[in-house]
Amino acid sequence: MTRIPQKIVPHLWFDREAEQAANFYCSVFPDSNITHLTTLHRTPGGDCDVVSFNLWGQAFMAISAGPVFRFTPSISFMVNFDPSRDPDARMRLDNAWAQLAEDGHVLMPLERYPFSERYGWIQDRFGLSWQLILTDPAGEERPPIIPSLLFVGDVCGQAENASNFYLSTFSDSRRGQLVRYPGGMEPDQEGTVMFTDFMLEGQWFAAMDSAQPHDFAFNEAISFLVNCADQKEMDALWQRLSAVPEAEQCGWLKDPFGLSWQIVPEQLAAMMSDPNAARVDQVTQCLLKMKKLDLAALEAAYHGR
Repeated sequence: MTRIPQKIVPHLWFDREAEQAANFYCSVFPDSNITHLTTLHRTPGGDCDVVSFNLWGQAFMAISAGPVFRFTPSISFMVNFDPSRDPDARMRLDNAWAQLAEDGHVLMPLERYPFSERYGWIQDRFGLSWQLILTDPAGEERPPIIPSLLFVGDVCGQAENASNFYLSTFSDSRRGQLVRYPGGMEPDQEGTVMFTDFMLEGQWFAAMDSAQPHDFAFNEAISFLVNCADQKEMDALWQRLSAVPEAEQCGWLKDPFGLSWQIVPEQLAAMMSDPNAARVDQVTQCLLKMKKLDLAALEAAYHGR
């Protein structure tokens, strides 16, 4: 089976709008396309559409699984518009903002800030949050779209500890920038993380602390699906990451900081995209009974054994 090129894939949980949202995002960002669409049957949420798509080089997955979770700004996606690579970067940023703003909600207005000539933070019509930024051409190059984690409430002040934990958990990992809050920026505590970015499995993430009053936290609406080479890798990541036993279900877990992950075999993508609907259903029904996934059992279900 073909090896999955992107190790960690953001996974978005919608009520019934996954396909609609994916098509919308593909219309907003360049070099974007739907790569696969399938429907899972006989799940606890009924029939569920599952969509795989690429946005400007970043692979995503989305599922329509009912109104169980709602997106919050605790996880957003930072979109870098780099004028050193694209002379029309500012115009493209403004065009993307206009599309995302339609029936959306502005969290930080699109304007000049001390850290960027042009930046804005917005929730789109589906509730997903985006940070659009005109990047500094003198800085180290980053990919166009980066998942960004906001540590608030009970985990405020944990951005550095969490990123260190992830750096020690995943391979091909390193820290990029680390900018701390100075004194005099209360309620944010001096020394906590104003901004950091870090690489996991060759993919960039960002994080920050915020002590401002927020009424949200990490939840399962956005999780990170990790494609593992074999059962040994799945077992090791599960043991390392899972910190909330009651959250373990169908390959999902919660880590010590409340972030949700899905630990899956990379072979699962091919199984679930098989044109034989009966095979897909066999794998689905097998998977639904599991907490940590069992690759051998999934392969047996796939082959009807």
